[in-house]
Amino acid sequence: MNAPQKTQAEQLYQAARDLVPNLRAREKETAALGQLPDATIAAMQEAGFFRIMQPARYGGFELDPEVFFKVQMTLAEGCMSTAWVLGVVAIHNWQLALFDDRAQQDVWGEDDSTLISSSYMPVGKVEHVDGGYKLSGHWGFSSGSKHCDWAFLGAMVPPKNPGEAPDYRTFLVPRSDYEIVENWNVSGLEGTGSHDITVKDAFVPEYRTHRSVDGFECNSPGNAVNDHYIFRLPFGQIFVRAVSSSSIGCLKGVIDSYVQVNKERVGLNDGNKVAQDPDARMALAECIAAVDECQTIMFRNFDRMVEAARNGVALEIEDRIKMRFDAALVSRKCTDAINLMFNACGAQGIFRDHPLNRAWLDINAGRQHVANNPFKFGRNVGAVMMGANNEDFFL
Repeated sequence: MNAPQKTQAEQLYQAARDLVPNLRAREKETAALGQLPDATIAAMQEAGFFRIMQPARYGGFELDPEVFFKVQMTLAEGCMSTAWVLGVVAIHNWQLALFDDRAQQDVWGEDDSTLISSSYMPVGKVEHVDGGYKLSGHWGFSSGSKHCDWAFLGAMVPPKNPGEAPDYRTFLVPRSDYEIVENWNVSGLEGTGSHDITVKDAFVPEYRTHRSVDGFECNSPGNAVNDHYIFRLPFGQIFVRAVSSSSIGCLKGVIDSYVQVNKERVGLNDGNKVAQDPDARMALAECIAAVDECQTIMFRNFDRMVEAARNGVALEIEDRIKMRFDAALVSRKCTDAINLMFNACGAQGIFRDHPLNRAWLDINAGRQHVANNPFKFGRNVGAVMMGANNEDFFL
């Protein structure tokens, strides 16, 4: 990181740290609303968090992913729902930079603070029409959707000619062309407001789509106008960390609470001090180790990705496969750690006002995201190492 970036990065880190007490104070309000309070979105906008990886041509900072994810993890110490929404929505500002510049103009031409939600599940029905496509469908889990004016929606484009393969794309759709189905009634990450989205026969011009293969090859239409190296990073490697890394910050944020709760607590059943229980001690050690391990591996991988992008060198596919597995392991490691700590807190942990209860719910909810299931990606690592073909291109 060069000196000018470091100065701006430190300002962003401090702004994130300063916001944490307010996020903790709004925790109950956020869960009750089922979405982030407007004040939280406004504070993140004012701090510039959504602009960290946005192109400079539209008011962005074009900073390395390490800066963005450090900010996200810091916010997660106060509220994982807030960090989750920032992770997903702000990364869209980076992905929009990969689209044709006409799409960027459509979203940011009048207001470069406009936000985009998403649902990448490939459930859309697509028809070829003149100049683009007709899109319909029903998508789930669009985090932060009530705060956004556009949406990225996933769909498979059917081949025009027999024998050709379907083409997975992200479709950029304005708020006027979709409906938000308010059905977010969950027991973890309540504040993400991850409602469903429906579209009926919306026209999407060709330039408002982004091909998955372009993101995989790190050669997208937007590179013609956004030439900073961060826009040559693999799309799959960036997005998946937006839904895993908040678990690291959330886990880190409850370490002190765990110590405070259990340091002097006496078990009601046996009268023994919990602090003398070897399992309670080990749970704390496992938590600290999980945070350290996940952060270290993530930043190491970002260093390698950024170095390759800066030098115009393609990462080896085996490296990308392993890095994808590393990202998927984060949520499982954090879930295992928070569950050990939760168990060590005894029956009191199930009460909603217990200091660990919110983290336990949120981290376990985050584990359910499809990108955070490590088994598919781990099997792919092992298969490729033993001579099989790679089966994952969201890398």
